[in-house]
Amino acid sequence: MSKELEEGSELTLDFAKIAKIAETCRDAIPVAVQHADTKEVILVAYTNELAMRKAFAERTLVLWSTSRNVLWEKGKTSGETFDLLDARVNCEQNSLLYIVRPKRGAICHTKNSKGEPRNCYYRRIDFDTMELTNLDP
Repeated sequence: MSKELEEGSELTLDFAKIAKIAETCRDAIPVAVQHADTKEVILVAYTNELAMRKAFAERTLVLWSTSRNVLWEKGKTSGETFDLLDARVNCEQNSLLYIVRPKRGAICHTKNSKGEPRNCYYRRIDFDTMELTNLDP
């Protein structure tokens, strides 16, 4: 399933994600993660106070996995980890922006056909057909 979700051409958005989080993890807020150099949005994830404090203390991208309910150091398994350079809060103090720099220059745990990590937003949605097109196959 994960391979089809990550590589397929069918759009299968998880519109119930927030409801799932509310059921299992009541103390998480969204975090937009931005590449310091390119200004690209790398991903949108979640943090809680424990993950936020660990990220700040270690100056690395640590988040809260809402699906596993554990601390999640982004890229620890794939080797694509990030330095945390700056953190900002929105006006309502209910979301954060983390500004990061990849330690190895790569971003996503997925790889293209050359085996190279890519940006997490590598598929474009066709407005008419809702089909996905891989921009970095």
